[in-house]
Parts: sequence; C-alpha cells; structure tokens
Amino acid sequence: MSSTRDPYLVLGINNRSASADEVKKAYHKLAKLYHPDRTSGDKKAETKLKEVNGAYAILGDKTLRARFDAGEIDADGQEKLYNYQSYREPPRQSQQRPYGAGAKRFFDENDFMNEDIISSLFGGGKKRGAKHTAEEPLHPGKDINYTLRLPFVEATLGGKRTIELTGGKEVALAIPPGTIDGTKLRLKGQGVSARSGGPSGDAYIEISVDPHPLFKRDGFDITCEVPVSLQEAVLGGSIRVPTLSGLVDVKVPKNSNTGTVLRLKARGVPKADGGAGDQYVRLKVVLPEEPDDSLVTFLKQWTDASGFNPRKKAGME
Repeated sequence: MSSTRDPYLVLGINNRSASADEVKKAYHKLAKLYHPDRTSGDKKAETKLKEVNGAYAILGDKTLRARFDAGEIDADGQEKLYNYQSYREPPRQSQQRPYGAGAKRFFDENDFMNEDIISSLFGGGKKRGAKHTAEEPLHPGKDINYTLRLPFVEATLGGKRTIELTGGKEVALAIPPGTIDGTKLRLKGQGVSARSGGPSGDAYIEISVDPHPLFKRDGFDITCEVPVSLQEAVLGGSIRVPTLSGLVDVKVPKNSNTGTVLRLKARGVPKADGGAGDQYVRLKVVLPEEPDDSLVTFLKQWTDASGFNPRKKAGME
C-alpha cells in the first residue's frame, strides 16, 4: 500500500468534486507557501513542497485524477495490481518481476500469457479480428516510473538529456534550471500503449541529485568554503573561486578572518524570471602543512602593541 497521503488532503481540498480551477488555485497557494524563496532551506518545507507537487501531478491531470477517483491507481500514480483481474483469471501466487529498467511497478507472470496484454505492452493495440464497440470504454495505458541521477551542477543549471525508456526508445528530456532532489518530470504518452485504442500512459522521471563536494544549496543561493593563505588573509589580494559556471576572480579584503563571507551577485541558482540567486564564499585561513621557518621567526620577534586577545573579545576570558 502506498505511503503517500491522499492528494486531496495534501492540497487541502475537502470537496472531491472540486473543479480543475479550484485544484490549481489550491496548488499554487501551497507551492507559494513552501517555495524555497520563502522557506530558505527549511527541510520540512522542502518535504511539504515535494508532497504538494506529487499531489498536483495526480489531480492536475484530468486522466490521472479520474483513474485515482476510480481506484485504478494509488496516490503515487502506481497501478493497483488487482485491476489486472479485469483482463484475466484471478492471479496465481508467483514471483513478481519488474518491467523495464528503473520501473517501480510489477507484473504477474500470467500477464504475459494473455495475448491482449502482450499486444498492449508492445503497442499492438487490440487482438486481430477484435472489434471495438461504442459501448466498450477506452482504457488508458499504464504509467511507468523511472529514476534518473544527475550531478549537482547539471540539475541546478538545467539542460537536456537523451534517455532510454523501456523497449530501447530514446527520448529527449528537458531538465529545468533549479531542479531539486525528488523532482518528478512527466513525459506525456511515453508510458505503456493502451489496449482498444485508448491513450498511452505517461512516463514519470524522478530526479535524484548527487551532492557536490564544494557547493551547498540554500534556496536560490549557493554557499561554499574557500581556503586562503595567511598572507592572502592579512594583505588581501585576488584569488580564483569556483562557481556553478566556472572559476572567477574574487578580491579578498585586507585583514580577512576565517568566517569572512564574500558575496558573488547572481552566481547562484537560476530563477524562472531569468535572474539568479547569489553565491556566498566563506573564507578559511589555512596555515602551511610544514612549518615555515621565516614565519616562525617573524612571529617570535613580533609583539602585538595593541594587546589584542581574541578569546577575551569572544567572552572566554
């Protein structure tokens, strides 16, 4: 049984006969409430936004909503196994197996003993000689779920990928800028072909974003930590800093400490309006791994006339 909540409840809709416009308004209200621009990296809000997007993927699609209301699919958009009984005798107990790489649904082995099912799976439509009558309902094809792993930078900047679906078919997939882990992309009509001339199902691609060794995302902003030498921290100067789009030159102010933050405007996550968030660079002063004799000699001879005590300033003494 699916662990996903009822999509109507997720969107706060008590009237299950609500119009498409009412569903859309409820979705936009919650999507705005949990948007990263407002929640600033709140993990609970990020989870809520995923639930809201998943609920709208069902209720915002006329066909999927009708199938969910009829009990043909669950809140994840997964086919309910007992619906196959309309095509065959009650299933024998057998080992289940996945259909296609990355697919999350399973078929009973008896499915492959029924000529109608074989025909529908491979796009053959109805059995040879069978006639479709006006009274016979058109059953839509089944949806298929896949998972696609993307590097952090590619998911954040967006782009295009060519992916291979079940059966070897290659299709182009557009990755929207700012894609986050758990995002589901829909390829309409790329699921299983329907029997008796009905519409094909859809393919849903769930994105899994790999973490980056340097960058972390905070809403539309990017943060990273960059090491600097003692000389660069004291005297200042220009250093090269990694960004999503490559290395850029950044000026380090004189007398910078570990924890000093530099802002790189519009170097963050792209936005739908064409703008972008910012990148925040946190400096970390790093000493040489091997002792520097000249530095040691200088520090032994150097006296701080101001009597500066960093621990006293921090309230530790």
